[in-house]
Amino acid sequence: MKKILVYLFLATTVLLPAPGWSEGATASADVVYTIPIRGMIEPALLYVIRRGVAEAEDVNAKAVIFVMDTPGGTLQAASDIVRTIQKIKVPTYTFVEKDAFSAGAIIALATKNIYMAPGTVIGDAMPIMMSPIGGAQEMPDDLKEKAVSAVAALVRAAAEEGGHNKELAEKMVRRELEFKIGNEVISPAGQLLTLTNIEAERKVGKDKKPLLSKGTFKDVNDLLKGVGLENATVRELQVTAIEKVARYIAALAPIFLIVGLLGLYVEFKMQGAVLPGVVGVICLAIFFWGHHIAGLAGAEDILIFLLGFALLVVELLFIPGFGFLGFLGIAMMLWAMFDAMVEKYPGGPWYPTWPVVQIPLIKLSVALIGTAVAAMFLGKYLPETRLFKNIGLDAATSRKDGYAASDDSGSLVGLEGRALSPLRPAGSAEFGDRRLDVVTRGDYLAGGTRIRIVETHGNRIIVEAVAEKSV
Repeated sequence: MKKILVYLFLATTVLLPAPGWSEGATASADVVYTIPIRGMIEPALLYVIRRGVAEAEDVNAKAVIFVMDTPGGTLQAASDIVRTIQKIKVPTYTFVEKDAFSAGAIIALATKNIYMAPGTVIGDAMPIMMSPIGGAQEMPDDLKEKAVSAVAALVRAAAEEGGHNKELAEKMVRRELEFKIGNEVISPAGQLLTLTNIEAERKVGKDKKPLLSKGTFKDVNDLLKGVGLENATVRELQVTAIEKVARYIAALAPIFLIVGLLGLYVEFKMQGAVLPGVVGVICLAIFFWGHHIAGLAGAEDILIFLLGFALLVVELLFIPGFGFLGFLGIAMMLWAMFDAMVEKYPGGPWYPTWPVVQIPLIKLSVALIGTAVAAMFLGKYLPETRLFKNIGLDAATSRKDGYAASDDSGSLVGLEGRALSPLRPAGSAEFGDRRLDVVTRGDYLAGGTRIRIVETHGNRIIVEAVAEKSV
């Protein structure tokens, strides 16, 4: 099983093509990088943006343009992207291609220059809470104020860093505020600020500065002409199919973990049933590969998981009982799965902060609870399935069918002894001076466990654990 896991990781990380850039023109001295932010803003998008920013800075690009069309996304992802933008040494632009709502508006405010296409809108960054079945739901007042306060602080910081009006930015979050410049009320109290491209470029105040947008252009090429970069080579970041798949894998992490862990559990319970183990290994490999491509999981997470899995196998197969190595192996596997989902960004602390670990903890908790519930369900109904019964000698022989057993196994019921090997569920046991092949009802019993024969069907001897008597 360990070899299969290693081969899967090697195949997915070596054989698949690496992401790349698409050049829109012949190479020249000046280069402009465009990075698309389209669709939902979620943690895996951060990897794509970091890749583009690093490439742009490596070649000393003239500008980085974020091409935006998004309904918003998670606050944590927006916060991390804002931090990444704030560290860029290259001039930054946002070109609103269609919509820049919520997290998109926050990211746009972090860039130095905002431009918009005709008919586009930007704003409405008030946080909402999503229900488990989808759609927005009402937040309690205290929780709502806490969330709004955090987002308001983030948009003010982003606007200040980008050189925009921080009161305007906060009005996108707090509807109770009134936003005005001089004596002119731009947005009255009671409504969130959302601006069209015409409203955003309107010149206001004594100095007649644009409200937010520096101008309207039909597309990126038109924008480049307007800012004097029409002769620059445009390199557009291509979000590859691999990265798109990785983003879906990161979003569906609990499902891959549940299927993966459940497959390994069934494999240990039903030795010889290869399919559950293979499915489990593949799902866990996909989980780690997806998070690696998404820029979340490093090679160290994969190695820690494999080492923990190896310790668990050694504990179960070669050491009586269940002790330190088994618990250490489980702890290492849990840490590897958790750390594979934790975001790491340059310049951040070496230890994970609470806002960063909240989502990974929730996903891991859902995966563990889901695995436990599914394991209980399988433990109850799996022993009755044909697949499970094929493990042991289920066919009993009888005299009326023309068979004669060498011994009447019914006389063994009630005998107590000890398991000589781990019972998963089949194995060998010793009853006095007799050594017999036995099977549990689906429970795992470690070697050395005191057991009792509770049922026999010909050569099939069923046992259960007996509580040790205290002295």
